[in-house]
Amino acid sequence: MSAATTRSRTPDRLCAEAVDIARAAADEAAAPGVVGEHVETVVEGDRVVTHLFECKDFGYRGWRWAVTVARASRAKYVTLDEVVLLPGPDALLAPEWVPWSERLRPGDLGPGDLLPTESDDLRLEPGFSGEDGPAPNSPVSDDMAELVEAEDAELTDGPVSELPVVPSRGSIASVAEELGMRRARVLSRYGLHVAADRWEEGFGAKTPMAQAAPATCVSCGFLCPIGGSLGQAFGVCANEFSPADGRVVSLSYGCGGHSEAAVMPKPPRPAEPVIDETVVDVLPLRPEPDAGSVGAVAEGADDLGHS
Repeated sequence: MSAATTRSRTPDRLCAEAVDIARAAADEAAAPGVVGEHVETVVEGDRVVTHLFECKDFGYRGWRWAVTVARASRAKYVTLDEVVLLPGPDALLAPEWVPWSERLRPGDLGPGDLLPTESDDLRLEPGFSGEDGPAPNSPVSDDMAELVEAEDAELTDGPVSELPVVPSRGSIASVAEELGMRRARVLSRYGLHVAADRWEEGFGAKTPMAQAAPATCVSCGFLCPIGGSLGQAFGVCANEFSPADGRVVSLSYGCGGHSEAAVMPKPPRPAEPVIDETVVDVLPLRPEPDAGSVGAVAEGADDLGHS
């Protein structure tokens, strides 16, 4: 059985009665008038007790002064161990620390701030890696350039080290560098999908503005197309009166600033109902006689009168 399980949870009598000693130690460590009433006595171990006092400091509401006292075996006097300020069950604590990379939010980056990108960021992938370089037997490959350099060295009197370095003309890297496309990393497929989802959520077809728009951005004259695969679903709004001015918008997004909003056809009105239940139809109880039968009856009556 371990020593921790053999300890008695009953507080030592002398340590439990040393409330005044503990209060004096707390008053010495804290500012005047900050230590409040005695709250609790906690048994820490054999002949080790912690006295908790209320903290009246306005900046530490719910905190408690903890004074630990101890007594040596067979000793008649209690000694002071430590005095600390600890949070209570209702204390106001700072939130758990979160690394800056996890608590950073869009819009937090300000002028002069640097945001380093991790080397294994899933949103990026290597740009030019040399995998699409020319074949070894190609006239513009590095191997062929070394052969040409060696042949030139045999025809010259000076050593090879003094000869100018043959540039790697026609290589993929040099062409990409001339065109300004030799980036160390480019967007990966995951990075494209994440950006598309973010833009669709902010300026997409499901937003309240798009639901009330007369038409979508795909037919708006203020839409500036963008290149790449994202241009099939997004563009940049150039309408200064639009809430999405200067933003990447989905082609299915829309707003009241559509370029053709003034000439948009009015929505068709529904046709009149076939059955009008608001009008009362008069139904006679007896069928009306025909005009021919009425005339015949009248003639017969005249004949009877003359006779």
